[in-house]
Amino acid sequence: VLRDDFRQPPGDVVVAVGEPAVLECVPPRGHPEPTVSWKKNGALLNGKDERITIRGGKLMMATTHKSDAGIYICVATNMVGERDSEPAELVVF
Repeated sequence: VLRDDFRQPPGDVVVAVGEPAVLECVPPRGHPEPTVSWKKNGALLNGKDERITIRGGKLMMATTHKSDAGIYICVATNMVGERDSEPAELVVF
């Protein structure tokens, strides 16, 4: 089972360069419990950037760069399929 509605979709975030940023996401209920990944501007974020941590649905950036700005989507996945959240914008000024 994977429901359609995210319990908490990510919201827009505005930060200054160098500040930390957190995008929060609580995935839809599902069985098995869905895992959360994130897309930025349509591309799946990989775990290679040590500034970025994904834990419990939260996308955390230790320090933001201008290049982090963009549209982020929370993706919930289990064996049934995957659901994309509404997009959230990260603005870095």
